[in-house]
Amino acid sequence: MADAGAAPDSARELRRQLQREARAVERALTRCLKAEPGVPPRLRRAMAHSLLGGGKRLRPVLLLWAYDAVAAKRRPVVGRDAALVAAAGIEMLHTYSLIHDDLPAMDDDVLRRGRPTCHVVFGEATAILAGDALQARGFGLLAEGGGPAAGRLVARLAAAVGPAGMVGGQQCDLEAEGRPVTAASVRRIHLGKTARLLAAALAAGADLGGATPRTVAAVEAAGLELGLAFQGADDLLDVTGTAAELGKTAGKDAAAGKATWVRVEGLEAARRRTLRLGEQGLADLGAALPAGPGRERLMALGAMMWRRDR
Repeated sequence: MADAGAAPDSARELRRQLQREARAVERALTRCLKAEPGVPPRLRRAMAHSLLGGGKRLRPVLLLWAYDAVAAKRRPVVGRDAALVAAAGIEMLHTYSLIHDDLPAMDDDVLRRGRPTCHVVFGEATAILAGDALQARGFGLLAEGGGPAAGRLVARLAAAVGPAGMVGGQQCDLEAEGRPVTAASVRRIHLGKTARLLAAALAAGADLGGATPRTVAAVEAAGLELGLAFQGADDLLDVTGTAAELGKTAGKDAAAGKATWVRVEGLEAARRRTLRLGEQGLADLGAALPAGPGRERLMALGAMMWRRDR
């Protein structure tokens, strides 16, 4: 069996390592969700419905594998168990955004990760509160797992998901529905609503692994390009994929007039743009990190982010 930081020698091995790490994240999420006393039972069930309902666990794994790539060469700020707690916090922040994104006032979706969305099962009011609860709990776990870097970690993630980050990107996304948009405006929306959180996960892992501020900044910049490629791939799959493949409703972007590169420049040009962004992000990530199996494994995951079918 490959060790925790080993570079995969095949796509199958990468998937195996990714599944193993995702299971570890799932166990951590379950523990962290149960650990807080006094939560009303219905609210806890709603949180668990969305949080433990599957998913790629991409953001927490990006944090953990960036941590591994750096910690193999430098003295880490915290141990890996603490980094796993911080990774669980990031997944809670991501899940909160999905619950709110699916609400009738937002994208009005009934399917997420192959299951009915939170508001469909528990009603809108409880779904809103479940999202709020996961956001608060997520920041608590970032503070708990960050050790001496907790302040930096919380500030970085607050910026990534806040009014100039994910929330602001979602606002711009709503305002752009059905209106004329340019490729540059799509880039700004995608940076906010998707790329900044992915980049922050990578930067947080590098930081906790003991990277210098310069390396953390370089990793974050590479993560922005990879995040844009990830969203570009998501937009392409919305056109070419099925609900069964994606675990969510297909064709929603076109139906809602969403701002995507596919809408602005067509399918093939959007595919080429996604490829350029992904290749640039991957090259920059490789240049930022120390050589070794951990870097190669993280880069393989970075490539999978935009070379995917779901």
